[in-house]
Amino acid sequence: MQRITLRLPDHQIEMLQHMVEAGEFPTISEAVRYAVRQLIERQGGRVLKESDQVSFKV
Repeated sequence: MQRITLRLPDHQIEMLQHMVEAGEFPTISEAVRYAVRQLIERQGGRVLKESDQVSFKV
């Protein structure tokens, strides 16, 4: 697993901390990983499909 640096507005970090305190996630890092997985599941296929179409046009 690689490490990245991410900057978020204070209000987003506070909300993530509340989610951790409420037991939704064990850590803020896990909450962010969950959000990234959701983003990839929702939009990753479309992006790959569009990049394939671009490569055929070149």
